Amino acid sequence: MNYRFDIQYDGTRYGGWQRQKTTDNTIQGKIEEVLFRMTGSPVLIQGAGRTDAGVHALGQVANGHFDSRMSCEEICDYMNHYLPEDIEILRVSQVSERFHSRLNAREKLYRYRIGIGSHKNVFERKYLCPLHETYDVEAMEEAAGYLTGTHDFRSFCANKKMKKSTVRTIYEIRITELPKELQIDYRGDGFLYNMVRILTGTLIEIGRGSRKPEEIQAILEGRDRGLAGFTAPARGLTLVEVGY
Repeated sequence: MNYRFDIQYDGTRYGGWQRQKTTDNTIQGKIEEVLFRMTGSPVLIQGAGRTDAGVHALGQVANGHFDSRMSCEEICDYMNHYLPEDIEILRVSQVSERFHSRLNAREKLYRYRIGIGSHKNVFERKYLCPLHETYDVEAMEEAAGYLTGTHDFRSFCANKKMKKSTVRTIYEIRITELPKELQIDYRGDGFLYNMVRILTGTLIEIGRGSRKPEEIQAILEGRDRGLAGFTAPARGLTLVEVGY
């Protein structure tokens, strides 16, 4: 049977979503450990997005194949009982055998949160990039317009040896000003390694006035990581939703 898992997690203390040979401290690794304990056999799960170390998720989706006599609700309760407090299975559902959380995903929504103003946000500090600066939001929105649409985003990919296509489509970049926070939402069909964080770093530099919005065109055309801005810290990024 093929099961879908809707998951949320605080990625602060983990080495990212994906299982790694050098550490068992990953989100995927922790979930697979519990599934092994539950089924007595190794269970491989596939995540919709391979979030980096320190990145969070409100709406991660994964799927895995195994046989169980337990109901979906019982599986969910069992997993949450044994998972750490910073990983939560929101729901478990049985899906078609052909469902694949990553390959079937049509769009993903990521949110980057930036702390602004002169005061620290003590209780949200693990989920905000604490730059505490003033930004030219209009310039950032103008730059976002150049980034929206279908482009080759190789300049915004941290994997310099990427052999697969780096063409992606960004449907929308929405910048929201809150009293002590700036939120940037990215909705697209998929994102490259570190892409959202590099996009954010570039928009921040434009908001600071150290770059101009129209430079985005040259950055895209150059297809060179060195042309884009810095990689914004992981802790400000959250995978909000995956659409199918």
